[in-house]
Amino acid sequence: MQSQDAARHPAPSSPAGPVVDVEQAEAALVEHYPRLVRLAYLVLPSGMGRGRRVLTAHSLTQRALPRARTPAPVIPSQPAGRDGDPGYALVRLQVVRTALEAGLPLRRRAWPRRAQLPPLLPQVWGLKLFPRPGGADELALDQRLSALSGPARAAYVLRGLERLPDGDVREVLTAAGVTDADAALDEAGRVPDEYRLLDSPEFDPCSLQARPTDLLRRRRHLNATLVAGAALAVCGALLGPAGDGRAPDGAAAPPYAQNPAARAALDPGKLTRVSPTAWKTSARVDFSVWPARGDLTGDRALLRRALTVWARPGGSVRVSATPGTPSGGPAGPPQLLYAGTVDNARVVILHDGLRIARYAEPVDGARGAALDFARVDGAGRAGAGAVVLGRTDGNVRYLTAPWVRGAGERDLREPDSAATDLTLTDGVTPPLPSPALKPGPCTSWRVLQLADGTGTRLVTDLGELVPARLTAGRPGTDGTSVGAWAPFACSLSAMRSAGVRSVNVWAFAEQPLPDASGSAVWACTRAETWRGGGARVLAQFHTPGGRSGAVTAKAEDVPACGAREPRVLAGVLWKSGAGAWYLLAAGSRDTASVRATGGVEGSARGHLLTVRAERGARADLKGTLKDGRSISGLR
Repeated sequence: MQSQDAARHPAPSSPAGPVVDVEQAEAALVEHYPRLVRLAYLVLPSGMGRGRRVLTAHSLTQRALPRARTPAPVIPSQPAGRDGDPGYALVRLQVVRTALEAGLPLRRRAWPRRAQLPPLLPQVWGLKLFPRPGGADELALDQRLSALSGPARAAYVLRGLERLPDGDVREVLTAAGVTDADAALDEAGRVPDEYRLLDSPEFDPCSLQARPTDLLRRRRHLNATLVAGAALAVCGALLGPAGDGRAPDGAAAPPYAQNPAARAALDPGKLTRVSPTAWKTSARVDFSVWPARGDLTGDRALLRRALTVWARPGGSVRVSATPGTPSGGPAGPPQLLYAGTVDNARVVILHDGLRIARYAEPVDGARGAALDFARVDGAGRAGAGAVVLGRTDGNVRYLTAPWVRGAGERDLREPDSAATDLTLTDGVTPPLPSPALKPGPCTSWRVLQLADGTGTRLVTDLGELVPARLTAGRPGTDGTSVGAWAPFACSLSAMRSAGVRSVNVWAFAEQPLPDASGSAVWACTRAETWRGGGARVLAQFHTPGGRSGAVTAKAEDVPACGAREPRVLAGVLWKSGAGAWYLLAAGSRDTASVRATGGVEGSARGHLLTVRAERGARADLKGTLKDGRSISGLR
């Protein structure tokens, strides 16, 4: 539990945890390799150059594997997810330690540490590798981070990328050899909070661009190497033993050979096209039964460009992907969903069974194209209702599913107003205001309402290729209610660009206020992602007459407020009209009792708790369910 304006108080932790086997550490390193490499890349100083920084980040991460059983640090405030894995905690600590060592200057009369030397492995010959460029915000953040000391840079990254509280950041830095972790935290705090940019492709050393090195210098070196190589080959043929040619890759084709499946994936004539009525008889009702629509479905040149860019995006192509979505080329011919002109762009939408890919190029022939990916596996009828065709001037256009019979626009903040009917042209909506693109305060939240013969569904743009579905009610009931969303619609802004599949709001309790001014509503919103992990949960408190609910707690990768664990407990410090402070807490209906300890002491039978408190007090909440199990307060 926390007050509406207070930061969470970190719990103390022990310096060392369970002993980690090498196999457990290897499993954690392989599973979270892209995240660990990104962590190393961000902690390394930018002065070493982007190419060497990429290779060093990979080298340090691969060398983080211990040689024997090793005690792992414990981060007790992160009991679930990857941070609850002692193997991950161990390799993360090693990555941070060696990345800090790599940024130290070389000293005279002192042997350099291994991390300070250029990496022996991996090595890439003839190419310079560097991450894809981001925007002006990413460049500005990189410059701010480069001005920090190594420990401060590590503190900022652990706060933003790993989402660790300051107490845990202090422990990791101390374990990594930082002598003054508090000074590093203070220095990191001077950089503005732009943690969302740390997930940008600008800082992804696993998604790289390649450019040649100095070609003339390479040619001179190559001539000398060829002469030496020819001499060695002659000696090897005369002196080497005879063999049967069964090398480990003896059955593999040369690297320059063209795979038939890869060639077919680039042939616009082999694109899968579905009948307009296939969805009516198919056992599956999802993106796989969408027909090809649009006025450019016969433009083979456009389709070939889209497929080629998907397989090999050039440096001028802006590539984006929702979290957990691979951006590699298709394994075979994908399915064509749309090819047409949308505002000032030619747009192609493709589906390969796992992902939706959107290719867009300017109509006027100007340079610059965009390639966006979104994961949509297991979409089903409800999740495959629409995709985003394009965004222009703060507006968004959707392409709706063939089974959609009608569409409308409505404002979640105005539940009593009727939906505005929309005219669909070959499944395409007119431009609609996008809440994901609207600057300034949240005064409205406009969503798309779809009718498909089985009911109506609400979807909202969260800045990604596939809109998120909005539901209401106890988790698992799959209901739809505009009224339930009215006080909590603006909290959807916290779900942007996270690969969200659906968001559910559940009013789990109603609590009388101690000053007799009415009853407050407790609600939790849970955002589920396409990749399964990364679910976000918010607990919100809405008082009578309030325009919006206040977020009192938030968590990620927890089962609370979900179909698997439809239970939640949350609390807040509330000030009455007379100026008195109270701790208010509520659990779901199956909570038998609630207890507060720490800065506020109190207990109550049932699922509601009201206790007098002091301003700024902090308390830990525990509840007991009717079946005897315990539940902790959402933090």
